[in-house]
Amino acid sequence: MREDRDAPLSLSPEGAHAARSDEELLAASLKKPALFEELIGRYEDAFRRKVREVLGNRSEIDDILQETFVKIYLHGGKFQKQEGASFKSWAYKILLNTTFTFYQKLKKDDGALVYPEKEHYESFPDIPKEDLETSDFVVSVLSRMPAMLSRALKSHFILGIPQKEIASAEHVSVSAIKTRIHRAKREFKKISAFLKS
Repeated sequence: MREDRDAPLSLSPEGAHAARSDEELLAASLKKPALFEELIGRYEDAFRRKVREVLGNRSEIDDILQETFVKIYLHGGKFQKQEGASFKSWAYKILLNTTFTFYQKLKKDDGALVYPEKEHYESFPDIPKEDLETSDFVVSVLSRMPAMLSRALKSHFILGIPQKEIASAEHVSVSAIKTRIHRAKREFKKISAFLKS
């Protein structure tokens, strides 16, 4: 009889770990980092497609994926499955936030204009706000907004930062942030309507 310690670690879908849920695999990978490869295997292709749908076919996609998986692993200990919040939705939120941050940095660093692929968004039906695909749409709309308005909207509504903290970080008054958020909401609705038309 072969001892367990001599058995090869199988990370293929046929392996022992394939039966585990994503949440169980994440928790186990915090103790045995090699198990995280299984999660990467489950999500890498789908994540790559999402980033490509949002930003187009860019050479930086691998960097975005690597950063996303690093964040998922580093913050894995904080993840807790809740009603309506699975590992999948949590991981996609990290992916989309990483993609959005990359896009904003790209615009700031070299002024390059990267427009998310419009045909991807034209295929969206009217979907509930909670639906995962809506996150893609939100990233697309935010990426088309002026940076100042996009930053205010993302900080307040996506990251949940209080207006007072945003004002402090931006070195402006709270009333200026309120005005930016109001303008940003109008701009968001306008761009959103255009993309849905």
